[in-house]
Amino acid sequence: MTTASTRQRTLALTVPTAVLTGIVTALGALPAQATTSPRPSADRAPLTLPRPTAASPTAVPGSGTYTVVAGDTLWDIAERFRTTVGALIATNGLSRDSVLQPGQVLRFGAEPAPAADPVAPPAAGDYTVVAGDTLWSIAQAHGTTVAALNAANGLDANAIIYPGQTLRTAGQAPAPAPAAPLPADSPAPAATSPAYTVVAGDTLWSIADAHGLSVSDLYAANGIGPGSIIYPGQDLLLAPFTAEPAVAATPSPAPPAPADPYTAPEVVLTPEQTANARTILDAGRALGVPPRGLAIALATAMVESNLTNAPSGDRDSVGLFQQRPSTGWGTREQLSDTGYAARAFFVGAPHTNGLLDIPDWQTLGFGEAAQEVQISDFPGRYALWETQATAWVSQLG
Repeated sequence: MTTASTRQRTLALTVPTAVLTGIVTALGALPAQATTSPRPSADRAPLTLPRPTAASPTAVPGSGTYTVVAGDTLWDIAERFRTTVGALIATNGLSRDSVLQPGQVLRFGAEPAPAADPVAPPAAGDYTVVAGDTLWSIAQAHGTTVAALNAANGLDANAIIYPGQTLRTAGQAPAPAPAAPLPADSPAPAATSPAYTVVAGDTLWSIADAHGLSVSDLYAANGIGPGSIIYPGQDLLLAPFTAEPAVAATPSPAPPAPADPYTAPEVVLTPEQTANARTILDAGRALGVPPRGLAIALATAMVESNLTNAPSGDRDSVGLFQQRPSTGWGTREQLSDTGYAARAFFVGAPHTNGLLDIPDWQTLGFGEAAQEVQISDFPGRYALWETQATAWVSQLG
């Protein structure tokens, strides 16, 4: 049996002395501390940065980042940094169901979207509709008019377009030749209609209300319909163009508009209505929505669907808030999910505004705030439920 002393003598006999001496010297040259990592001092506190406020430099929209702390919601971060919940979601690639985590870093300011995969171009004179398109925006991009698009594609004034649909844009009538100069004694032509340039937060209802018009007047003046989406920078006519002065007609008294028969009876919520109300409250509280905003959401759902997950409604509307896939709220499957529909009411969708996207929603009237989101033909109905909806927020906890 070979002992340790025997192995040492064998090594000494088989390894040359010069080599053995070099190995020992090299081993002795290594510093003892090289085999261990330095440990942080126990009395050195971790570096922390102050939480930014609305007055700090990083509170300027479009720049900077923010690290989420416990208790933060998208709504209070958006308010602190003077932006919107929709902008935060778009900039940070979040989804409607995203949950903020302490330590998560949020960016302010949109970055360029990655280039889309190349696709074969449509045939000459054709255009394929993408999400967010309206007949008005397509007509502007192709140097034509909404009326010409409707005529070329066999559409009517209330037609709904869908992503993937192909529209014919060529074959429009050529632009008319410049008119000949008028004789010096000719009367001046009638002035064209006044126009209004859309700004962020505008809705067709608010624009019509501010200029003493009805939403139907705006539809008729601009060749659009209830499914149309408006964008900041878009010019809207406030009355139809007239080619010549209107002939004065003998005014006749207009019949009085019929009163809206809608009422808000005293309601005891059914189990289904109670469950849907709790879903709305949970979605709002997760976003930091105050009680008045929660009541607005409950009142809106009561008007739109009687607080039920309605499978259908006017045109393609569906769900608790009767949101429409064709106007950018989401797919039919998404809007049939009460949790998705409730969250969408508060934060909107890529082509729609939710309640928290309306800059001054907390200073608007109860029903007016709901109307800014819903764009209903009956804006007076929401305020009828304010008292009961406010009580439900307290009762359901």
